[in-house]
Amino acid sequence: MKVSPAPATPAQQLTADRQAFLLLRTVFTVAPILFGLDKFTNLLTDWTMYLAPVVTQVVPLPAQTIMYIVGVVEIVAGVAVALRPRFGSALVAAWLLGIIINLIILGGFYDVALRDFGLLVGALALNRLSPRRAVPAATPGS
Repeated sequence: MKVSPAPATPAQQLTADRQAFLLLRTVFTVAPILFGLDKFTNLLTDWTMYLAPVVTQVVPLPAQTIMYIVGVVEIVAGVAVALRPRFGSALVAAWLLGIIINLIILGGFYDVALRDFGLLVGALALNRLSPRRAVPAATPGS
């Protein structure tokens, strides 16, 4: 005999929604900031190898300079998620779409593009869970 779990009460659903929101907001705050900072140090990887050559043809700057700009945008996006999660998550989703397009144009990094698509979906989920107003990072008793 199959037993179905009891439906969640409204209070339990609110708690689950809040936990999902806080988890996604934390990840989409910390990750862009860390990856943005790494554009200046290249400790994780040489980020310029992920830049399609057409970008340096359109933007007449060295690839590393473009990566510095990318780093600043990523840091700003992470801070935006922390302060205004609804806006910040949309910004991160749009940025990830740009990264995916760049990777597809570049070719050979389709696995990374697929991973970034998953992140884009997560950013959109955060957007849907985000309240219309900013929510404090932690409230006493929550």
